[in-house]
Amino acid sequence: MRLDTYLKDELEADHVGFTILELEPDGEGKEHDETETGQEEIYYVVAGEIEVELTDAAETVALAEDQLLRLDPEVTRKIVNRGEERAKVVLVGAPL
Repeated sequence: MRLDTYLKDELEADHVGFTILELEPDGEGKEHDETETGQEEIYYVVAGEIEVELTDAAETVALAEDQLLRLDPEVTRKIVNRGEERAKVVLVGAPL
């Protein structure tokens, strides 16, 4: 199961996106890139552990609580929770 809380509109932000993503064990986000938008993204793990699959690079980055990762727009990525507990991740993207 995946739960997204999009806060851009609630915060009345014009140039930055702010999302809280919660993933149950074996949950995953969508594979995507931000080439069309030019948006870079930062993922910050609040709780649990995630893996970020970097599809084009055939690489996976593991992130634990209090770790973060910045991604360029053209990088294809997908967030996966392979842990045994719920993961909570803050996603920040800019510019919009």
